[in-house]
This record gives sequence, structure tokens and C-alpha cells, in this order.
Amino acid sequence: MKTSHSNRRNFIINTGKAVMALGLSTTVIPSIANTFHENTSLLAEEKFKQLPLLYKFDSLQTAIDTQTMEIHYTKHAATYCKNLNDAYLAEVGNKNKSLEEILSAISKYSPKMRNNGGGHFNHEMFWQCMTPNVTTENKPSETLTKNLVKDFGSIEAFKTQFGEAAKSRFGSGWAWLVKSKDGKLIIGSTPNQDNPLMDICELKGLPILCLDVWEHAYYLRYQNKRADYIANWWKIVDWNFVEKKLG
Repeated sequence: MKTSHSNRRNFIINTGKAVMALGLSTTVIPSIANTFHENTSLLAEEKFKQLPLLYKFDSLQTAIDTQTMEIHYTKHAATYCKNLNDAYLAEVGNKNKSLEEILSAISKYSPKMRNNGGGHFNHEMFWQCMTPNVTTENKPSETLTKNLVKDFGSIEAFKTQFGEAAKSRFGSGWAWLVKSKDGKLIIGSTPNQDNPLMDICELKGLPILCLDVWEHAYYLRYQNKRADYIANWWKIVDWNFVEKKLG
């Protein structure tokens, strides 16, 4: 009887300890999980953001209509930014990598990272390539003109070659002015949201000027007349930004 009582007492004590341990786990473990979820959500939300435009949606109507600018910035570009943050969280996690670092090794990442990383970088640069504060003729500075003439023969030849790269890009993509490793300026185009910083891109170098030739960038106003969009776009190019990028 004494042994039975002792066993029963030990059983109650051990059971109590187990319940206390179980109770501790049900309060602590969810707390840790919630903290991790909050931290990772914060990382995904804050790593990459859209920069505010330096002008209003209706400021570029010489070349781009208000509705196109608003939809382009608030819908298309915003989606690339959101999806990039999602891809970063899934594939990079809490490591600190710049977008340029990721793009330079994009072959190691998913198509989601490639499409949205490129989409975010390309659009953030595209907005800065344009300005409503232009002169009537909107010409590059004397210094920039010399650099363009050195590699293309004339400003007219440069615009023609750049325009051809933009017009001949089949489907969706971008036209680029790029500074190569040897300092030479070259022109080319990329499909979809690829850009010259990517290790998978044939056109490589420092992006100096870019033009979005996806249909959503011009279709409301120009429909299938991409050439007209390109011709008008020269009227709003921010040559000061181009010169700063050239260095």
C-alpha cells in the first residue's frame, strides 16, 4: 500500500511538471514564431521602395499622357517593387544585399527575382531619365555632346541608333545607352525586364539612359505607333541626369 501511494504521488508530481512544461511551450513558442514573422515581414516591406517622382503625373504630356504615367507608376512599377521584396525575403532572407549585387549574379536566382529585380531597377532609372523642365530644343550640354559625338559621330546619329534599338526590340523590353568597361558608349536593347547589369545579359555596362518600350508605357496615346512615342520622348529626356550618370 505504501508503494502504491508513493507511485501515485510521483505520477501526480511528474504529470504536473509535464503540464507546466506544456503550458510554457504553448506560450513561448508562438511568441517566438510571431516575432520572427514580424521581423521578416518588416524586412520584406522596407528593403526596396519606390522613390517619389520628381514631377506630377501630368507634367510630361509633351510625350506621355497623364493616365499612362499614373497607371505605369502606381500599378506596373509598384507591382515590380512588391514582388521584388517577396522574392528577396524568400531567396536572400536577412542577408544585406543591394539590388545591384543581386542583378550582377541574377543567374543564381529565380525568374521571379530576375523579372521583378530588373523591373524595379529599370523603372526607378526610367523616371529619372525624364523631366518637364526642358528648353524648347532640349539639347545635351556641350560636354555631353562631345562624348556622344566621339562615339557616335553626331547627336543625330546617336538618336537614330538609339531609336532603332528601341523600335526593333521585338515585343516588350528596353533600349539602353551604356558605358562599357573601357569607357566607350554603346547602344543596345534588352527583352522584358533584363538590363545591362545582369550577368545573363549580352549588353553589359553601366546604364546611362533607358527607354521603356513595353506597350503599357505608351499604348493609350500611341497605340501601335512606337516610333511616334520614341520621337516625342526625346523632348522630355533629362540630359543633366544622363551627364551625371556618365560621370
